[in-house]
Amino acid sequence: MLEPFKKYLFPLIIIVLLAVFLFFNPDDNENVVSQTKEISEPQEKVVEEQVEPEIVMVDVKGEVTSPGVYEIASDSRVNDVIQMAGGFTNEADKTMVNLAQKVQDEMVILIPETGSEASGSITQSNGDGKVRINYAEQSEIETLNGIGPSKAEAIIQYREENGLFKSEEDLLNVPGVGEKTLESLQEDIQVP
Repeated sequence: MLEPFKKYLFPLIIIVLLAVFLFFNPDDNENVVSQTKEISEPQEKVVEEQVEPEIVMVDVKGEVTSPGVYEIASDSRVNDVIQMAGGFTNEADKTMVNLAQKVQDEMVILIPETGSEASGSITQSNGDGKVRINYAEQSEIETLNGIGPSKAEAIIQYREENGLFKSEEDLLNVPGVGEKTLESLQEDIQVP
């Protein structure tokens, strides 16, 4: 008669012993409840300190309401600087500038007039003749010592896939650019 219930006998004994233990040890029971309460209460969120972006200087020229040099956070976009400059004039060719591009210190943004032969650009070289490797077009990169079409293309591809170069040494991650090539470039490039 007890044969079918034998398989349930052992778990039933364990449950009864556990209930008796909890009933006769109320202090331990309270500890279990308080520990459970501590775990279930929401933990205070740790507020991460936000690092403020660096301030950079950007020169806006051409067909904007107020051309000039503007101070802006380094995580801003070209569109943000143009808005600071009062926006485009009615003659501006808005299609010639990448408004989503991030700004960089010493950047020059030239907004051309619609129909003019000059294309809008963000100048890739600064006043000292160095090529700004983060913004240079392939033809400009090819003017560098030891850089041909394939290496220039590799630099642009790396930049598009991985973001802007943060230091000259980042160029070593570009396929085909080694220590010797980097040494020959260092006098002619600016990063960032």
